[in-house]
Amino acid sequence: MYGLLVTLHILAATIWTGGHIVLAVVVLPRVLRERSAQRLLDFESVYEKIGMPALVIQIITGLMLAYRMLPDVSLWIDMSIPISHGIAAKLTLLLLTFLFALDARFRVIPKLSESNLTDMALHIIPVTVFSILFVIVGVSFRVGWLY
Repeated sequence: MYGLLVTLHILAATIWTGGHIVLAVVVLPRVLRERSAQRLLDFESVYEKIGMPALVIQIITGLMLAYRMLPDVSLWIDMSIPISHGIAAKLTLLLLTFLFALDARFRVIPKLSESNLTDMALHIIPVTVFSILFVIVGVSFRVGWLY
């Protein structure tokens, strides 16, 4: 079961992180250069079909993996326990991602136009950085960077 959880988690992370890197490095510069909100919406509509399920899979498998490592959920943020460092970092990144997504979904995207593309970029770039940090923190569970 552990191997399946890790495999699903990593596959979903490749979709989520890879999609955000493509968005930030390839799509976003062109969107900003051409001032084309439609290009951004086109990418989002295609990516969302695979990106959102990948995020859900990461959340579910991540919580299951954290529980396997530390079954007492109340200890997930106890910094005196080394494994909690990674769990707390992942939960913090998840919260930040969620807050940026909520703001984008309810404030930025409904009014998305040529005039507020920079505001959207200021959401895309941090979420991309968070996704890369998710991967780094995930690797740290294996190599011990955060303990």
